[in-house]
Amino acid sequence: MSSSRTPWLLAAAAVTVMLLIASGWQPYDRATWLMEVVPVLIALPLLWATYARYPLTSLLYACIFIHAAVLILGGAYTYARVPLGFEIQQAFDLSRNPYDKIGHFMQGFVPALVAREILIRGQHVQGRRMLAFVVVCVALAISASYELIEWAAALALGQGADAFLGTQGDPWDTQSDMFMALIGATTALLGLSRLQDGQLRRMGEGVR
Repeated sequence: MSSSRTPWLLAAAAVTVMLLIASGWQPYDRATWLMEVVPVLIALPLLWATYARYPLTSLLYACIFIHAAVLILGGAYTYARVPLGFEIQQAFDLSRNPYDKIGHFMQGFVPALVAREILIRGQHVQGRRMLAFVVVCVALAISASYELIEWAAALALGQGADAFLGTQGDPWDTQSDMFMALIGATTALLGLSRLQDGQLRRMGEGVR
């Protein structure tokens, strides 16, 4: 593994930690903040621990960093109150703050690339069409699992889970969230598969 990318990976990790600290200093709702950033708190030490023996492509590290930033920003304000979302809402004359849809798009986009990379490197799936099918299924399974977690939070916390759910009164919020994850996964496959394949080849991982 080349050490040329180590400095920017360390910088990305440091920025992520600083964003976590800044977002957790005075979040809109402490419990919501914690629930939203838990994936980052899990992924950051995991990526650090596996870097030497199972390094990922630079593309995947960059996408994970962007996804972490999306989660952290949503945690700081809660998704329904993120200022960027209000700007998008005003620009496109939307009926609600759409920032949570960005989060669910990323929830499909990044896990799809993660799944694709693991499946290719482990040679678990043969054929590009089957690979794409399995990757989309994995991304949708992750999205559905997250919706179940939200449901459990709603049952456990009652009204206190409103900020975490971020439905903003939309009765079809769960379905549209999963649809955005599907769009994200499909976009990742169509837009970045070739780039990911090239980086995997340079790492000595064959693409079949």
